[in-house]
Amino acid sequence: QVQLVESGGGLVQPGGSLRLSCAASGSIFSIGAMRWYRQAPGKERELVATVTSGGSAGYADTVKGRFTISRDNAKNTVYLQMDSLKFEDAAVYYCNVIASLRSGGAWYNYWGQGTQVTVSS
Repeated sequence: QVQLVESGGGLVQPGGSLRLSCAASGSIFSIGAMRWYRQAPGKERELVATVTSGGSAGYADTVKGRFTISRDNAKNTVYLQMDSLKFEDAAVYYCNVIASLRSGGAWYNYWGQGTQVTVSS
């Protein structure tokens, strides 16, 4: 199995920055795409950013130019650097990882427990 542990959430003022981390552990053979999602109260979970196994990144239009996703394959960790935070960025942020547990095996979808990001003055 794979466990995802997130950290880095908290309270920040508008215009501030936070850096989220998500470390994957367990019987991992290979990790594919790594993603960050967020869910605000009363809203559906939305995809924020994706980084492929090759390092290519993609972003939701709402965060493009402000957020940066990256990964450290040696540490099985994905990061989300969030700058110029706005009130509307407040949400629970979840990491999502596609991983295989053995060579030639199936790929499975794993989720972190979520970390709260609050933007308030």
